Amino acid sequence: MSELEKMAVYGNGYEEDEYMMQEDEWDRDLLLDPAWEKQQRKTFTAWCNSHLRKAGTQIENIEDDFRNGLKLMLLLEVISGERLPKPDRGKMRFHKIANVNKALDFITSKGVKLVSIGAEEIVDGNVKMTLGMIWTIILRFAIQDISVEETSAKEGLLLWCQRKTAPYRNVNVQNFHVSWKDGLAFCALIHRHRPDLIDYAKLNKDDALGNLNLAFDIAEKHLDIPKMLDAEDIINTPKPDERAIMTYVSCFYHAFAGAEQAETAANRISKVLGVNQENEKLMEEYERLASELLEWIRRTTPWLENRVSEKTMAQMQRKLEDFREYRRMHKPPKVQEKCQLEINFNTLQTKLRISNRPAFMPSEGKMVSDIASAWQGLEQAEKGFEEWLLTEIRRLQRLDHLAEKFRQKATSHDTWASGKEEILIRKDYESASLMEVRALLRKHEAFESDLSAHQDRVEQIAAIAQELNELDYHDVAAVNQRCQSICDVWDQLGTLTQKRRETLERTEKLLETVEQLFLEYAKRSAPFNSWLEGAMEDLQDMFIVHTIEEVQVKKLVPQRDSALQEELARQHGNERLRRQFAAQANIIGPWIQTRMEEIGRCSLEIGGTLEDQMTQLKQYEHVIVSYKPNIDKLEGDHQLIQESLIFDNKHTNYTMEHIRVGWELLLTTIARTINDIETQILTRDAKGISQQQMNEFRSSFNHFDRKKNGAMDTDDFRACLISMGYDLGEVEFARIMLLVDPNGSGVVTFQSFIDFMTRETADTDTAEQVIASFRILAADKPYILIDELRRELPRDQAEYCISRMPPYSGPGSVPGALDYTAFSTALYGESDL
Repeated sequence: MSELEKMAVYGNGYEEDEYMMQEDEWDRDLLLDPAWEKQQRKTFTAWCNSHLRKAGTQIENIEDDFRNGLKLMLLLEVISGERLPKPDRGKMRFHKIANVNKALDFITSKGVKLVSIGAEEIVDGNVKMTLGMIWTIILRFAIQDISVEETSAKEGLLLWCQRKTAPYRNVNVQNFHVSWKDGLAFCALIHRHRPDLIDYAKLNKDDALGNLNLAFDIAEKHLDIPKMLDAEDIINTPKPDERAIMTYVSCFYHAFAGAEQAETAANRISKVLGVNQENEKLMEEYERLASELLEWIRRTTPWLENRVSEKTMAQMQRKLEDFREYRRMHKPPKVQEKCQLEINFNTLQTKLRISNRPAFMPSEGKMVSDIASAWQGLEQAEKGFEEWLLTEIRRLQRLDHLAEKFRQKATSHDTWASGKEEILIRKDYESASLMEVRALLRKHEAFESDLSAHQDRVEQIAAIAQELNELDYHDVAAVNQRCQSICDVWDQLGTLTQKRRETLERTEKLLETVEQLFLEYAKRSAPFNSWLEGAMEDLQDMFIVHTIEEVQVKKLVPQRDSALQEELARQHGNERLRRQFAAQANIIGPWIQTRMEEIGRCSLEIGGTLEDQMTQLKQYEHVIVSYKPNIDKLEGDHQLIQESLIFDNKHTNYTMEHIRVGWELLLTTIARTINDIETQILTRDAKGISQQQMNEFRSSFNHFDRKKNGAMDTDDFRACLISMGYDLGEVEFARIMLLVDPNGSGVVTFQSFIDFMTRETADTDTAEQVIASFRILAADKPYILIDELRRELPRDQAEYCISRMPPYSGPGSVPGALDYTAFSTALYGESDL
């Protein structure tokens, strides 16, 4: 084949169906123009040296320095990143041909069909064949892989140039020759990506030489793109060489596209890290709130479990007041915190699922179930505490009543017993006559009857003292002392009474004897005796009148009537308080129940959008919050009832505890329902679910939620899946249950149901994508350096990575190398890091 024929085929180095065709049919003679050869020689030489310098070498003369094939093989190794067969080190012609053939074979192995380019021409220094070979390499390794909007190679590179320069005046890139002659296209490419390097507004279209030299100098100085073209050659050539221009422009593409690729990779990493940082903040916030709430429960529960009773009614009333303050001031904020904690946990889990992250597992003892269990223990202690308080108050009320009764009876007895001992030890019988002694005996018999009657009173006093002992009355020592004193006095009175009777009886017998002696005398002294007997009778009448006791009874009747009137007034007041509380409770109780039913219906409704449901729920929440003063007023009425020691109310079935529990449940339910809708909106937006699909999901869920409690049990969920065409074996169903019910609660919530039904539709990042992005930032190294992270990522995210990335210990490790692969897999829960 003649030289000219070879060159005709070399027009593009490929057959017509390879990579690209020339846009214009140039004059055959123009291909042989020395200007064309000069441009290619300079451009291709600079392009080769831009790669060979990475291996510490370069070429001076393109047709001579590749003749032995050694630098040609080295060039291919550098640009491909692969090892070629070991070159022949001999200097004979056949050694050189063998080396060039190894290079050409490698090019062919990359899918390039070489036409009329043989090793002999390269070894012989044929400049046109050498330039054709280098063009082939440039096409394969610098241009072929360019891809822009489904176009590739030359068309892709041209489209990239058009897209980047479209906004610039006086630039219209239509080809790779005359469109670049005035230099503005080069300047526009630089300004588009590095506006800090060129002031495009000051450029002049007519200053082609200045524009070209400016672009070439800036590219060499700031973009590390060697000067491959001469401005004078481009200006003075009617149609600059297309291959030279394409080669030079491809360097801009790789410089800027690489930066864009790194920027895209950095943006992806920043987005992933941003999500991760936000999730970690939510996790830390959950841990903090959970710790604080559990600590509060830990401190409060022992106080509620303390059953050491106070000694007095006033002290127990203060304890009851402390409990009221706890219920009204301290507990309600904690109820809100617990509810918010559950909401934050559910929102966090939803965000983790949407972003393809592993579920959050709180620290040991801080699971939602742990908090719920601790809270249940708190409420059990609280319920028992209030019951105990009321029981103790009743006990102390009875104790106070018994103690007062004891004091009254003891005082009454002391009053009765006062002076009795002096009477019993009196020796008035010694100077008394027989009739006086008999009168004293009759009076003593009356006293004995009175004493016998007081036996029951003394026994009552002793019985009350015994009961006060059994009920652990705080001042029982004083009671026992007084009771013992009364009993001692009583025993003493009994002894003295017996002795006085015996003495009186002996005195009577003695005086009867004396009387016999006086009978005789009496017969003789009848008038005197008659008078004496009359006087004695008068004296005896004075001892049997009981006017003092009668006066005391008459005085006690109006006092008792006054006490009864006071008690009647108190009971009327208590009844008024009962009716006042009942009137409010009978309104508030049904109101709470109605709101609960409305919220339940709203959460189950299918019609309308999620935003409509959210608006309605927000309105419900506003109404509920505005109703709080009614609850506070009822608490005030309840306090008055407790202060009045009223323990029953026949006018209502609602107790304050019923209202409190219902109100707290209402607040929790509205907050949870709003959170459920928020997470559904979050899931819908993240996974692109239409409102119709959401309605279909809701319809299916509602149908199989047979208990209408917002959750399907295991059998209902299985039936739901079967109805939708799932072929379920035991193993497959067990796998699905692990997805929808990882905690093993035995129920499937609507949120879990949506997550399962849409598990494949979300556009989420994966660990592999993040690893690929880090690899771009690391320039294809299996590790990344601290300086690279700080250069490519925002400061806080760079430091986030630096603090969490483990050191890289694989092949080719250098000091300070970080393992981005382990870090990325850990982000998605795919490693033990």
